[in-house]
Amino acid sequence: MGQSCNTETFSENRNYALCSPLSELGATLHWTYHAANGTADVAYRVQQDANGWAAWAINPTATGMIGANALLAFHDASTSAVRVITTVINDTSYNPTIRDENLTFPVHSRAAEYAAGAYTIYATVGLPNNSTTQSTVWQAGDGFQNGLPYGHPQTIQHTTSFSSLNFLSGQAAAEGAGGAAASRLHRKNIHGVLNAVSWGLLFPLGVIIARYMRVFKSLDPAWFYLHIACQCSGYILGVAGWGLGLKLGSESKGIVYHRHRDIGITLFCLATLQVFALLLRPNKDHKYRIVWNIYHWTIGYMVIILSVVNIFKGFNILNPANKWKHAYIAVLVTLACIAAVLEIFTWAVVLNRKRKTRSDDKSHNSDTNGSNGYGVRPHQGV
Repeated sequence: MGQSCNTETFSENRNYALCSPLSELGATLHWTYHAANGTADVAYRVQQDANGWAAWAINPTATGMIGANALLAFHDASTSAVRVITTVINDTSYNPTIRDENLTFPVHSRAAEYAAGAYTIYATVGLPNNSTTQSTVWQAGDGFQNGLPYGHPQTIQHTTSFSSLNFLSGQAAAEGAGGAAASRLHRKNIHGVLNAVSWGLLFPLGVIIARYMRVFKSLDPAWFYLHIACQCSGYILGVAGWGLGLKLGSESKGIVYHRHRDIGITLFCLATLQVFALLLRPNKDHKYRIVWNIYHWTIGYMVIILSVVNIFKGFNILNPANKWKHAYIAVLVTLACIAAVLEIFTWAVVLNRKRKTRSDDKSHNSDTNGSNGYGVRPHQGV
């Protein structure tokens, strides 16, 4: 049993034999199982704003939300009192109609309270099929429709808030809902890391190399190969992350992060165009090279801007510890500072090179005029 739940106390001197800190939302569950009649006294507590709602459920037929038999607590808009209702979530479109109704298993008592910034739901329920192992679901949100709870945030904490719990031993099952949720979270983290490294680091680094290293003639063609290495490796990792994202999306029926998905698809298309553009790259002296350059630069900078935007949207979805977002911000700031310093330095190099070229031209013209004696104006190049 977790130490974080053992110190919690409840009104009316309620006491429970077992408790467990739940894996998401900072919630806790306390209960006492009565083997004689197959019932359990439960107390579910979660931190939530008073204008929001909280829910705890048992799903007798599956894992996750669809099929869940839920108890919901919220402040009644007309009386301001805390109200608790029961409802069955059966709408497979993930837009359920919430109403106070009987559950598919007995609920012998129900109550709720709000104190110290947390909702607590109390209930005595008959465990479905008289089984001590149940698939449980818990939730919290702030959406309402017609005065009843409706909708919740789509962060990773809210979409993986379910697990299999043994009411007799107090242990979460090693497999099943909890294991599936953990596996899914692991794959989402991999998706995030792949995309942050590829779109958010390698692509900008490749652009910095191409823009600033090419100024130095001694680094030609090394800068080009480094640029290609960054872009190609970024593309490969990015496609892997993009494909994993599509797979995760196909497994999340009814849960769609539209903007994150659409930007991801756009990034894949633009990056693929960049790869094929390399095969169509004209020679430096070709008349269409300037057109290709404009196209290449435009697509490249669009990819970087969209990448950064989508990575932060991904942070909002995964909602990881702040240190990860701060670390990526630090990477962006570092790259921006490097680019700013190199921008100033390379402009200084280019301007100095032009001044030297003009000085050499004047010196050459002076020598030429002095030698031919006619003061012929030098021929203007086209």
